[in-house]
Amino acid sequence: MKKAKIAILKNNLSRYLAHVRGGGTVLVLDRDRPVARLVPLPSSGVRGASERLARLERQGLIRRGTIGRSAGPAMRKPARLPGGVLRGLLEERERGW
Repeated sequence: MKKAKIAILKNNLSRYLAHVRGGGTVLVLDRDRPVARLVPLPSSGVRGASERLARLERQGLIRRGTIGRSAGPAMRKPARLPGGVLRGLLEERERGW
């Protein structure tokens, strides 16, 4: 839970509201005494969860899995190193590294 004095909350309201939208809570202080609490509204079950996941994915914080999706030709092949891994390993051994 974040804490914010009234003046700081007023100057950074968007930042604190983004925190609340993300599921956090903000305790509002007036001269170091708690006077209010900002909490997120109850979400509508699965819809709220999927919206939150979509937001986290857009921010680059998560990557959704592929369960239930077809593993067709869209899957990437592993990257190949020039000369191959085995050749590089054998060269390192010859050099004594």
